[in-house]
Amino acid sequence: MSESMTPLLDGIHSPDDLKKLSRSQLPQLSAELREEIVRVCSVGGLHLASSLGATDLIVALHYVLNSPRDRILFDVGHQAYAHKILTGRRSQMPTIKQEGGLSGFTKVTESEHDAITVGHASTSLANALGMALARDARGEDYEVAAVIGDGALTGGMALAALNTIGDLNTRMLIVLNDNEMSISENVGGINRFMRGLQVHPLIREGEDVGRKAVKAVSKPLAEIVSRAKHSTRHFFDPASINPFAAMGVRYVGPVDGHNVTELVWLMENLQELDGPTILHVVTRKGKGLSYAEDDPIAWHGPAKFDPATGEFTPSNAYSWSSAFGDAVTEWAAEDPDVYVITPAMREGSGLVRYSQTHPQRYLDVGIAEDVAVTTAAGMALRGMKPIVAIYSTFLQRAYDQVLHDVAIENLNVIFAIDRGGIVGADGATHNGVFDLSFLRSIPNVQVALPRDTRELRAMLKGAARVGGPVAIRYPRGNTDQVESGVWPDIEWGTWERLKTGDDVVILATGKPLEAALAAAEGRSGVGVVNARFVKPLDEFMLRQIATSARVIVTAEDNTVVGGFGSAVLEALNRLGLSVPVRMIGIPDQFQEHAKPESVYARAGLDAAGIGQLLDELGMAAGNNVKEPTP
Repeated sequence: MSESMTPLLDGIHSPDDLKKLSRSQLPQLSAELREEIVRVCSVGGLHLASSLGATDLIVALHYVLNSPRDRILFDVGHQAYAHKILTGRRSQMPTIKQEGGLSGFTKVTESEHDAITVGHASTSLANALGMALARDARGEDYEVAAVIGDGALTGGMALAALNTIGDLNTRMLIVLNDNEMSISENVGGINRFMRGLQVHPLIREGEDVGRKAVKAVSKPLAEIVSRAKHSTRHFFDPASINPFAAMGVRYVGPVDGHNVTELVWLMENLQELDGPTILHVVTRKGKGLSYAEDDPIAWHGPAKFDPATGEFTPSNAYSWSSAFGDAVTEWAAEDPDVYVITPAMREGSGLVRYSQTHPQRYLDVGIAEDVAVTTAAGMALRGMKPIVAIYSTFLQRAYDQVLHDVAIENLNVIFAIDRGGIVGADGATHNGVFDLSFLRSIPNVQVALPRDTRELRAMLKGAARVGGPVAIRYPRGNTDQVESGVWPDIEWGTWERLKTGDDVVILATGKPLEAALAAAEGRSGVGVVNARFVKPLDEFMLRQIATSARVIVTAEDNTVVGGFGSAVLEALNRLGLSVPVRMIGIPDQFQEHAKPESVYARAGLDAAGIGQLLDELGMAAGNNVKEPTP
């Protein structure tokens, strides 16, 4: 029998097993954990670089704290693979992000060790504050520790929570995992501040003192912390105020986030101090895997790869994100008023080439979706043509700004909404199935869904012509590629008949349009309409259809609550038209991680599901019109 490559890890099935190891064994355990994470992630599509970078600090946290009694919170949660392995889920790791398997993030219903269900950034500190306040109100005694990446501090929610934490002086540990990255490079003043903390000699002196005091107890440690705070205040502000200290939060660091024994010592001693403490740990995204360290962006969530060589086959498919990026890059070359804003989604939104070609008209605001939208409002007020490139799930975080800052004054802001509909493996926190409902509820906002790249390009320039806030929403996945310079024109607010038929007419938007066409093929009397405008609806065509069709079917990859189907029913009511409407959409429940095709099939949004409904309506393939089965 061959000797195990992970002998320490093989003996750990819970955090209690971890505590049986000596401190000198912890670096080896971290190395074994990283080897296991690489093996699991090599199947493709998992969060590799971030998980490798956080391994040592996770080992230290579980060695010092007592989970699940003590609560360990992970911001975003995609860096928590070591946490999952150490808390008894190692055998399930091959199922991660697969239907019925482990979530790619932390999830309360998955394990008692997962303190919060999370998929978006900047939420951990407010959650941790709530837990600490609940602990104190009930007279309980447990620790609360939040792990938050430096990129998440660009989110206003994190900063607002930090301000309240300091004001209340609530006991908790905040581990600031500083790897200079979110997915893209970090941006903004906070990033510059963190870099300054790493290099300033006075801070380094404070860190060196801390390292030498290995036998210190809480009182000397408090003195060291005080010296570090004084040094930071003295350097960073003429008024001798450190931003963290100004909020009332003790600051310790920066320290080496890959020195697991030092982290254990610090965390043990920090437990002796009252009030909130930030432990600033400097880590390297992709730690332990040379090619991931060299290019952490590419290895954030890589495709299937060979762990030994790092070789993988890149996809040659043309994505919707690329289609948008190419179109807006060309448009900006023609129009000096075009300006693109993104909240930390340069790569995901297809904007790498744009950011390089038009750097003076490109802004990454970090993980701050509300700032992206309101900044666009300010630009529009001064005559620019701002485009906010954002995922559907992240636009939810800026609903108020869309309504209050953009829509009330009917400002010319274009929202390029990526990942509309079901996204699959990232699950409930990332599925973009609510945007049609919340956007169409806002006055002045127009909503368009392109069928292909040509329509996407037509809608971008069309939005600029019609003015006002326009949301152009497209799915995750691949589409067709057109030659540069192609800018088709469509009549704004009109639908398109793709298949004639007046007995049962399917009005389809987004990805279900493909399934509707497939289901209608060979079925006499079934019509299919590309309902590419959800707001405004093409009421002229809708009136024509409603006066001749026996049944209207609406198909959308949005929740059935308040979405496109609801819009059609409302319009028919307003027009005084009576025709049965069968709505197909995402059910009124959160959809867990699974392949998109599986979710669509369960919702009846694939060709088979729509075909089954047509059969029920008497529209069997290859036959003439039938009466529906009773």
